[in-house]
Amino acid sequence: MAKYRLVLLRHGEGAWTKENRFCSWVDQKLSSDGIKEAQNCGKHLKALGFEFDLVFTSVLSRSIQTAWLILEEMGQEWVPIQSSWRLNERHYGALIGLNRAEMALNHGEEQVKIWRRSYDVTPPPISESHPYYAEIYNDRRYKCSDVPQESLPKAESLKDVLDRLLPYWNEKIVPELKSGKMILISAHGNSSRALLKHVEGISDEDIINVTLPTGVPILLELDENLHPLGPHQFLGDQEAIQAAIKKVEDQGKVKSAEK
Repeated sequence: MAKYRLVLLRHGEGAWTKENRFCSWVDQKLSSDGIKEAQNCGKHLKALGFEFDLVFTSVLSRSIQTAWLILEEMGQEWVPIQSSWRLNERHYGALIGLNRAEMALNHGEEQVKIWRRSYDVTPPPISESHPYYAEIYNDRRYKCSDVPQESLPKAESLKDVLDRLLPYWNEKIVPELKSGKMILISAHGNSSRALLKHVEGISDEDIINVTLPTGVPILLELDENLHPLGPHQFLGDQEAIQAAIKKVEDQGKVKSAEK
Protein backbone atom coordinates (compact mmCIF):
# COMPACT_ATOMS: atom_id res chain seq x y z
CA MET A 1 0.00 0.00 0.00
CA ALA A 2 1.37 3.40 -1.01
CA LYS A 3 2.26 5.79 1.81
CA TYR A 4 2.37 8.77 -0.55
CA ARG A 5 0.88 9.41 -3.99
CA LEU A 6 1.38 12.32 -6.34
CA VAL A 7 0.47 13.15 -9.92
CA LEU A 8 3.06 14.66 -12.25
CA LEU A 9 2.51 15.84 -15.80
CA ARG A 10 3.98 17.71 -18.71
CA HIS A 11 1.74 20.68 -19.58
CA GLY A 12 -0.64 20.56 -22.56
CA GLU A 13 0.67 21.27 -26.04
CA GLY A 14 2.03 24.80 -26.39
CA ALA A 15 2.00 27.01 -29.47
CA TRP A 16 5.66 26.32 -30.20
CA THR A 17 5.29 22.60 -29.49
CA LYS A 18 2.87 22.55 -32.41
CA GLU A 19 5.46 24.39 -34.54
CA ASN A 20 8.16 21.91 -33.38
CA ARG A 21 10.39 24.68 -31.99
CA PHE A 22 12.55 24.68 -28.88
CA CYS A 23 10.36 26.76 -26.55
CA SER A 24 12.27 26.48 -23.29
CA TRP A 25 11.99 29.71 -21.24
CA VAL A 26 10.10 31.70 -23.88
CA ASP A 27 6.63 32.19 -22.42
CA GLN A 28 3.96 30.61 -24.63
CA LYS A 29 0.29 29.93 -24.03
CA LEU A 30 -1.32 26.56 -24.76
CA SER A 31 -2.44 25.80 -28.31
CA SER A 32 -6.12 24.96 -28.92
CA ASP A 33 -5.14 21.27 -28.78
CA GLY A 34 -3.18 21.91 -25.58
CA ILE A 35 -6.27 23.42 -23.95
CA LYS A 36 -8.24 20.30 -24.87
CA GLU A 37 -5.46 18.07 -23.53
CA ALA A 38 -5.51 19.86 -20.16
CA GLN A 39 -9.31 19.73 -19.99
CA ASN A 40 -9.35 16.03 -20.85
CA CYS A 41 -6.66 15.42 -18.23
CA GLY A 42 -8.86 17.13 -15.62
CA LYS A 43 -11.90 15.08 -16.67
CA HIS A 44 -9.92 11.85 -16.43
CA LEU A 45 -8.47 12.68 -13.01
CA LYS A 46 -11.94 13.60 -11.76
CA ALA A 47 -13.35 10.31 -13.06
CA LEU A 48 -10.58 8.47 -11.18
CA GLY A 49 -11.57 10.25 -7.97
CA PHE A 50 -8.44 12.33 -7.39
CA GLU A 51 -8.73 15.17 -4.88
CA PHE A 52 -5.76 17.52 -4.73
CA ASP A 53 -4.67 19.58 -1.75
CA LEU A 54 -1.86 21.55 -3.40
CA VAL A 55 -0.54 22.20 -6.91
CA PHE A 56 3.01 23.10 -7.95
CA THR A 57 3.82 24.73 -11.30
CA SER A 58 6.68 26.49 -13.01
CA VAL A 59 6.45 30.25 -13.61
CA LEU A 60 5.73 29.70 -17.32
CA SER A 61 2.19 30.33 -18.53
CA ARG A 62 1.68 26.97 -20.24
CA SER A 63 2.38 25.15 -16.97
CA ILE A 64 0.09 27.43 -14.93
CA GLN A 65 -2.68 27.46 -17.56
CA THR A 66 -2.66 23.64 -17.63
CA ALA A 67 -3.08 23.53 -13.85
CA TRP A 68 -5.96 26.03 -13.98
CA LEU A 69 -7.81 24.05 -16.64
CA ILE A 70 -7.34 20.75 -14.80
CA LEU A 71 -8.62 22.19 -11.51
CA GLU A 72 -11.57 23.82 -13.28
CA GLU A 73 -12.61 20.51 -14.86
CA MET A 74 -12.31 18.82 -11.47
CA GLY A 75 -14.33 21.48 -9.64
CA GLN A 76 -11.27 22.14 -7.46
CA GLU A 77 -10.44 25.71 -8.48
CA TRP A 78 -9.91 26.66 -4.84
CA VAL A 79 -6.87 24.39 -4.42
CA PRO A 80 -3.75 26.52 -3.73
CA ILE A 81 -1.07 26.82 -6.42
CA GLN A 82 2.62 27.51 -5.78
CA SER A 83 4.89 28.47 -8.69
CA SER A 84 8.68 28.41 -8.97
CA TRP A 85 11.22 28.90 -11.76
CA ARG A 86 12.88 25.75 -10.41
CA LEU A 87 10.15 23.71 -12.15
CA ASN A 88 10.73 25.53 -15.46
CA GLU A 89 11.49 23.70 -18.67
CA ARG A 90 15.16 23.07 -19.40
CA HIS A 91 16.99 26.14 -20.68
CA TYR A 92 17.99 25.26 -24.25
CA GLY A 93 20.37 28.21 -24.65
CA ALA A 94 21.14 29.17 -28.24
CA LEU A 95 18.72 26.50 -29.54
CA ILE A 96 15.67 28.41 -28.29
CA GLY A 97 13.26 29.20 -31.11
CA LEU A 98 14.86 26.79 -33.60
CA ASN A 99 12.87 24.06 -35.39
CA ARG A 100 13.82 20.55 -34.25
CA ALA A 101 13.29 18.87 -37.62
CA GLU A 102 15.39 21.51 -39.39
CA MET A 103 18.09 21.05 -36.74
CA ALA A 104 18.02 17.29 -37.43
CA LEU A 105 18.46 18.00 -41.13
CA ASN A 106 21.43 20.30 -40.48
CA HIS A 107 23.13 18.52 -37.57
CA GLY A 108 21.80 14.95 -37.75
CA GLU A 109 19.04 13.22 -35.78
CA GLU A 110 21.49 11.71 -33.28
CA GLN A 111 22.94 15.10 -32.33
CA VAL A 112 19.45 16.54 -31.85
CA LYS A 113 18.51 13.52 -29.70
CA ILE A 114 21.61 14.12 -27.57
CA TRP A 115 20.71 17.81 -27.16
CA ARG A 116 17.10 16.94 -26.30
CA ARG A 117 17.37 13.78 -24.23
CA SER A 118 20.89 13.20 -22.86
CA TYR A 119 21.70 13.72 -19.20
CA ASP A 120 24.86 15.81 -19.09
CA VAL A 121 25.27 17.47 -22.51
CA THR A 122 24.64 21.23 -22.46
CA PRO A 123 23.66 23.08 -25.66
CA PRO A 124 25.49 26.30 -26.63
CA PRO A 125 24.57 29.12 -24.19
CA ILE A 126 22.21 31.93 -25.12
CA SER A 127 23.93 35.26 -25.85
CA GLU A 128 22.67 38.82 -25.53
CA SER A 129 22.36 38.98 -29.33
CA HIS A 130 19.84 36.10 -29.34
CA PRO A 131 16.39 37.26 -30.53
CA TYR A 132 14.72 36.03 -27.31
CA TYR A 133 17.40 37.01 -24.78
CA ALA A 134 15.79 40.31 -23.73
CA GLU A 135 12.31 38.80 -23.61
CA ILE A 136 13.47 36.15 -21.16
CA TYR A 137 15.86 38.09 -18.93
CA ASN A 138 13.83 41.31 -18.72
CA ASP A 139 10.74 39.39 -17.64
CA ARG A 140 9.47 40.54 -14.24
CA ARG A 141 8.80 36.97 -13.06
CA TYR A 142 12.56 36.37 -12.76
CA LYS A 143 13.05 39.47 -10.64
CA CYS A 144 10.99 37.70 -7.97
CA SER A 145 12.95 34.43 -8.00
CA ASP A 146 15.02 33.04 -5.13
CA VAL A 147 18.34 33.68 -6.92
CA PRO A 148 19.82 36.90 -8.36
CA GLN A 149 18.88 37.46 -11.98
CA GLU A 150 22.51 37.24 -13.09
CA SER A 151 22.67 33.74 -11.56
CA LEU A 152 19.88 32.36 -13.77
CA PRO A 153 21.10 29.78 -16.32
CA LYS A 154 22.05 30.63 -19.91
CA ALA A 155 21.84 26.96 -20.99
CA GLU A 156 21.22 23.69 -19.15
CA SER A 157 21.76 19.96 -19.43
CA LEU A 158 19.19 17.68 -17.82
CA LYS A 159 21.69 17.30 -14.95
CA ASP A 160 21.57 21.08 -14.46
CA VAL A 161 17.76 20.95 -14.39
CA LEU A 162 17.87 18.30 -11.67
CA ASP A 163 20.45 20.29 -9.68
CA ARG A 164 18.23 23.40 -9.58
CA LEU A 165 15.03 21.37 -9.07
CA LEU A 166 16.21 19.19 -6.16
CA PRO A 167 16.33 21.94 -3.50
CA TYR A 168 12.73 22.84 -4.32
CA TRP A 169 11.66 19.19 -4.27
CA ASN A 170 13.38 18.54 -0.92
CA GLU A 171 12.51 21.81 0.83
CA LYS A 172 9.04 22.62 -0.53
CA ILE A 173 7.34 19.60 -2.11
CA VAL A 174 8.53 16.71 0.08
CA PRO A 175 7.37 18.29 3.39
CA GLU A 176 3.90 18.83 1.90
CA LEU A 177 3.83 15.22 0.68
CA LYS A 178 4.89 13.95 4.10
CA SER A 179 2.19 16.03 5.76
CA GLY A 180 -0.33 13.86 3.90
CA LYS A 181 -1.30 16.23 1.09
CA MET A 182 -2.26 14.93 -2.35
CA ILE A 183 -0.11 16.89 -4.79
CA LEU A 184 -0.31 17.71 -8.49
CA ILE A 185 2.84 18.93 -10.26
CA SER A 186 2.13 20.64 -13.58
CA ALA A 187 5.60 20.99 -15.07
CA HIS A 188 7.43 20.45 -18.36
CA GLY A 189 8.96 17.63 -20.36
CA ASN A 190 12.45 17.97 -18.92
CA SER A 191 11.68 19.09 -15.37
CA SER A 192 9.32 16.10 -15.16
CA ARG A 193 11.98 13.76 -16.60
CA ALA A 194 14.53 15.09 -14.12
CA LEU A 195 12.17 14.46 -11.21
CA LEU A 196 11.37 10.95 -12.45
CA LYS A 197 15.10 10.24 -12.77
CA HIS A 198 15.64 11.26 -9.16
CA VAL A 199 12.63 9.50 -7.64
CA GLU A 200 12.94 6.29 -9.64
CA GLY A 201 16.74 6.14 -9.75
CA ILE A 202 16.84 6.03 -13.56
CA SER A 203 20.43 5.77 -14.84
CA ASP A 204 22.19 8.50 -16.80
CA GLU A 205 22.16 6.19 -19.83
CA ASP A 206 18.50 5.13 -19.61
CA ILE A 207 17.02 8.61 -19.13
CA ILE A 208 17.69 9.39 -22.80
CA ASN A 209 14.90 6.93 -23.69
CA VAL A 210 12.32 8.41 -21.31
CA THR A 211 9.82 10.47 -23.31
CA LEU A 212 6.79 12.22 -21.85
CA PRO A 213 3.78 13.22 -23.95
CA THR A 214 1.93 16.48 -23.30
CA GLY A 215 -1.15 16.54 -21.08
CA VAL A 216 -0.88 12.95 -19.80
CA PRO A 217 -0.97 12.51 -16.00
CA ILE A 218 1.65 10.27 -14.40
CA LEU A 219 0.92 8.58 -11.07
CA LEU A 220 3.79 8.01 -8.64
CA GLU A 221 3.21 5.76 -5.62
CA LEU A 222 5.88 5.98 -2.95
CA ASP A 223 6.74 4.28 0.35
CA GLU A 224 7.53 6.06 3.62
CA ASN A 225 11.09 6.71 2.39
CA LEU A 226 9.79 8.21 -0.88
CA HIS A 227 11.01 5.18 -2.83
CA PRO A 228 8.74 4.08 -5.70
CA LEU A 229 6.59 1.00 -5.15
CA GLY A 230 6.70 0.36 -8.89
CA PRO A 231 7.35 2.15 -12.18
CA HIS A 232 5.46 5.36 -12.90
CA GLN A 233 2.02 4.88 -14.47
CA PHE A 234 0.63 6.88 -17.38
CA LEU A 235 -3.08 7.37 -16.67
CA GLY A 236 -5.41 7.08 -19.65
CA ASP A 237 -5.84 5.15 -22.89
CA GLN A 238 -2.51 3.31 -23.21
CA GLU A 239 -2.66 2.98 -27.00
CA ALA A 240 -3.29 6.72 -27.39
CA ILE A 241 -0.48 7.47 -24.91
CA GLN A 242 2.03 5.37 -26.87
CA ALA A 243 1.03 7.21 -30.06
CA ALA A 244 1.56 10.53 -28.25
CA ILE A 245 5.00 9.40 -27.06
CA LYS A 246 5.99 8.49 -30.63
CA LYS A 247 4.80 11.92 -31.79
CA VAL A 248 7.17 13.59 -29.31
CA GLU A 249 10.08 11.33 -30.33
CA ASP A 250 9.48 12.11 -34.01
CA GLN A 251 9.86 15.86 -33.36
CA GLY A 252 13.62 15.47 -33.47
CA LYS A 253 13.67 13.57 -36.76
CA VAL A 254 14.06 14.81 -40.31
CA LYS A 255 10.69 15.03 -42.04
CA SER A 256 10.19 12.35 -44.72
CA ALA A 257 10.05 14.89 -47.55
CA GLU A 258 13.40 16.31 -46.43
CA LYS A 259 15.26 12.99 -46.27
